[in-house]
Amino acid sequence: MRIAYLGPAGTFSEEAAIAWSATEPADLVPFASFPALVSAAETGLTERAILPIENSLEGPVGQTVDLLIHETQLKIRGELVLPVRHFLLVVPGTSLEDIRAVSSHPQALGQCRRFLERCLPRVEQIAALSTSAAVESVIAAGDRSQAAIGTLRAGELYDARVLARDIQDNHNNVTRFVVLAFDDAPPTGHDKTSLCFSVRANVPGALHDILTELATSDIQMTKVESRPMKSKLGDYYFLVDIEGHRHDPRIADALDRISTKARELMVFGSYRQCELPGPIARTGNEPPSEW
Repeated sequence: MRIAYLGPAGTFSEEAAIAWSATEPADLVPFASFPALVSAAETGLTERAILPIENSLEGPVGQTVDLLIHETQLKIRGELVLPVRHFLLVVPGTSLEDIRAVSSHPQALGQCRRFLERCLPRVEQIAALSTSAAVESVIAAGDRSQAAIGTLRAGELYDARVLARDIQDNHNNVTRFVVLAFDDAPPTGHDKTSLCFSVRANVPGALHDILTELATSDIQMTKVESRPMKSKLGDYYFLVDIEGHRHDPRIADALDRISTKARELMVFGSYRQCELPGPIARTGNEPPSEW
């Protein structure tokens, strides 16, 4: 078994892949972009691909959602919720006053917005392909005017100094990852189904008419959001997560009724629902910050 993750080593995606491989043993294979992860699983380079799809601070990861809607027939086979801890990582010997630019993945920069505004208000923020790539680049350059936001593992891999720890805006920050494969998972009795649909016409009650099918069947929604269709302004896809498996008779009947009312219906997959982790706590094993 092989699972594709967003590399290089030291990213949150690698942490998620390591966690997933504890229940489904797999060799981890890094790729440089989200589309590459999907292509790897589609072409047989790997059997699985793991991608972030939602963060508790920044909301949906648009690139992953768009890949599911527009570019792949892969199914969601599983989900994993990972606590997210961000560290400010620098070249050894760097002080806070030395820093003129901070680089990281755009999601990480957004999740540390409050820290950056308060402690580094005048520094340039530079987007990188991944948190780990940002750390690797900063340490390789050896430039004390540069800092990166990344994982503790990335800091250890690239011999970076932890200047500040747990700089995320909220210490209950978590990211939800989905595992993609050709087939979704069999029923377990504790499942979730992800689906996407569009309405036939943008008229009053169109969305309500579809969601009523879930309510009348006593089906619990755990998430609902909209995403532009990219065809014209004002047209949207609606993404919904519900409790239950698509093969459950009650779920299957509701999906059949929705398909007659929706312009388009896509079922991304059914999979075992992941338990949410507790609040983030320090393990006591990581080095202290310098200030």
